[in-house]
Amino acid sequence: MSNNFVAPRFFAQAIPTHISGMRIGLLGGSFNPPHQAHRAISQFALKRLQLDRVWWLVTPGNPLKENGALHELGARMQAARDIADDPRIEVSCLESVIRTRYTIDTINTLRRRLSGLRFVWIMGADNLAQFHRWQHWRRIADQVPIAVIDRPPQSFRALASPAAQALRRYRMPENEAALLADRAAPAWVFLTGMKLNLSSTGLRNPDGSWKGTK
Repeated sequence: MSNNFVAPRFFAQAIPTHISGMRIGLLGGSFNPPHQAHRAISQFALKRLQLDRVWWLVTPGNPLKENGALHELGARMQAARDIADDPRIEVSCLESVIRTRYTIDTINTLRRRLSGLRFVWIMGADNLAQFHRWQHWRRIADQVPIAVIDRPPQSFRALASPAAQALRRYRMPENEAALLADRAAPAWVFLTGMKLNLSSTGLRNPDGSWKGTK
């Protein structure tokens, strides 16, 4: 857990420009490497959820993954900015600043310090399938609406997962997705129609280097 005090100036430096009332999608991940699917998912979410911005939260390390081949944070941040190439998509190192690897800490910090913003957590269907393994996943669902982007062939596994079953009564119809950011949590929507299906794992060489780079 992240219990250390973070000076306001350091927190402010890690947060993209914003104004009160904005609808912000949060896409967390290792971005090792970032790729066009991250960008496509973000643009898809911006449109379907009627968001003002999507923030990419580049994690220092994923507790559920082997991090031995993880590239340095600065390199991943810069690569993410290069891939994003959209003024509505902004890249943040917040989790490094608040010294956490857990989504629950990130959400707690954002909701406490930026109470004027409306956040939506964005995840792929592959993450919904293992959401029940996340630290305090029920508290995450209780604090922020969640948008799940379908990633075939993960659809059935995701919707049959323990978390999806536990939260099934809070699932919104897909045709109401634009209202998600205004809903009190728990609330979630499963968005279909995304065609691009890349993964960071598929873009890494056996030695951990990124394909297409030296």
